Amino acid sequence: MSGAFLAGVVAGYGVAVPVGAIAILILGLSARTSFRVGAAAALAVATADGLYAAVAAFGGAGLAGFIAPVAGPLRVVAALVLLGLAGHGLWRAWSARRSGVTPEAPTGRGLSTPGRAYAAVLGLTMLNPTTVLYFAALVLGRQEAADLDGATAGLFVAGAFLASASWQLLVAGGGSVVGRALAGPRGRLLTGLLSSALIAALAVAALLSG
Repeated sequence: MSGAFLAGVVAGYGVAVPVGAIAILILGLSARTSFRVGAAAALAVATADGLYAAVAAFGGAGLAGFIAPVAGPLRVVAALVLLGLAGHGLWRAWSARRSGVTPEAPTGRGLSTPGRAYAAVLGLTMLNPTTVLYFAALVLGRQEAADLDGATAGLFVAGAFLASASWQLLVAGGGSVVGRALAGPRGRLLTGLLSSALIAALAVAALLSG
């Protein structure tokens, strides 16, 4: 079970680390309003990541009987999807570094209270279908995907949520010096490289588990 939790932690960091428009919105909210507002927005992102992880993990558990006969080919497909996502993230990070253009964040006007910030950022983050594809590929790529039960799936989801929350809260807390460094071209390149490396490692692990 601890393996499922650690897998969730790695998965959570893999999806959370890249600095994009939502992260810059969180930075801006912390800088303009207060850490409480930025933290609420950060937890909204973590909530969305946790929900998508739950859809993938518990969906995989429910389909266990169908997954078992084709577990081998599914792991290969899942690994290829993860490698594609890693390559796409690497390309985006490198392109952003070369162009020097900072992603345009939502304005965040009217998000002056923790409740409003949480609701708005949760809605924005849930609109990203890549996240559910990412978690689905991770679940299907795990060797024990056909043997997932409620407890194992719950540990995976908890790990993903806690990892995402810890990173997003760090971003919210760094609304000044650290935040500007992360949001700059070099910071976005480094976080993009780190995320791609984590996702690629998960893809290789999925292939080797067969």
